[in-house]
Amino acid sequence: MTVTKKNLLSWLLCMVMLVTGLTGCSDSDEAEEGEEDIEVQTLTIEDEDYYTRFKGDDIEINVYNWGEYICIGEEEGTLDILTEFEELTGIKVNYTTFATNEELYAKLKGGGVSYDVIIPSDYMISKMIKEGMVQKINMDNIPNYKYIMEDFRNLEYDPRNEYSVPYTWGTVGIIYDTTVIDLAPEEIDWDILWNEDYADQILMFDNPRDAFAIAEIMLGYSINTEDEKELEEAAELLKEQKKVVQAYVMDEIFDKMGASDALIAPYYAGDALMIMEENEDLGFVVPKSGTNLFVDAMCIPSSSKQKEAAEMFINFMCEPDIAHANIDYICYSTPHSAAYEMLDEEVRNDPVSYPSDEVKANMTVFVNLSDEASKTMQDLWTQMKSAEDETTSRWVMPVFLVACLLAVVIILIRRHIKNKKDIF
Repeated sequence: MTVTKKNLLSWLLCMVMLVTGLTGCSDSDEAEEGEEDIEVQTLTIEDEDYYTRFKGDDIEINVYNWGEYICIGEEEGTLDILTEFEELTGIKVNYTTFATNEELYAKLKGGGVSYDVIIPSDYMISKMIKEGMVQKINMDNIPNYKYIMEDFRNLEYDPRNEYSVPYTWGTVGIIYDTTVIDLAPEEIDWDILWNEDYADQILMFDNPRDAFAIAEIMLGYSINTEDEKELEEAAELLKEQKKVVQAYVMDEIFDKMGASDALIAPYYAGDALMIMEENEDLGFVVPKSGTNLFVDAMCIPSSSKQKEAAEMFINFMCEPDIAHANIDYICYSTPHSAAYEMLDEEVRNDPVSYPSDEVKANMTVFVNLSDEASKTMQDLWTQMKSAEDETTSRWVMPVFLVACLLAVVIILIRRHIKNKKDIF
């Protein structure tokens, strides 16, 4: 075939298109292979007019919550809940965090700062109700309360649902190394934390309320007991446990169990799931003899200066898309029916996050103890921890005496040898 200039240009153009096309297909395929499907969270509000009441009023609210306990859009495709609320309502949110219920209590008790929404745990809510530190919520301003499951209404810490709206819930159980502890989950109960076969590989809660609850369950007592004799028996049981405990810890449980530095520990279900993602050899079980079911709930302090705006924020947190975004981020369990239905089936069927009704029936929610009972528990706990130190140091005096005796013997021997040399 005679190749003319026109034919040559056409041929070259075809070749370029072919190569480009092939390269394009290759790049496209690689891109498709490398891409991950990211589910983008969206927000749909059924009654947007509800949220327009304070627009243009320059209102601000102060929200006080646990650390890492709300979705703020850090991960791709997730909602920034605080920004969404501000844009929807025109209300600015000043958001700060606390680490413990006791820190929250002390901050409010000390005064000097005003919060509009706080999220304490069950027993702290009952304490604050008793002391007049939180006020009743106008549930007419919380239409989304309809989504709160019946199981999480009328609980002992707020029996008439007047002061709080449930936010999350969870359980306390046992996390353990399945490669060493080769037992069926139904065979594992709290007494395994006293098992001498695992001595020096057992971790224990370093706070009296959780630790005493475990001992009280083992003794057949209520985890809310105020009976002094029962508290003393629980303390004695905890004292017996010391000989097998490696350490009394809280957040350190995460690092120690994740790194296989211990074999077994009591822990909170939501946090246990995160550890299990890091260490696939770990398992988790809710003991059959019972445990604590804890609830964190939204409340309005008595000192709030923006009560209706606070109620609007609480209602917003109960919007189905918002409740789902939060629980997906936090990894605890949700008391919100619509958010629960939005979860993956695998999550809904996970016995760690959502135990069966049979298991839940054997759980108890903490309530605040009387001042007298709280002091008794704290004193017994302090004595137990001090006894731990005494256990460690009880050998010091005998060893010291033996060392002194040995030193005296050596000195006498040296003098005897020296005297003999002087004679000869």
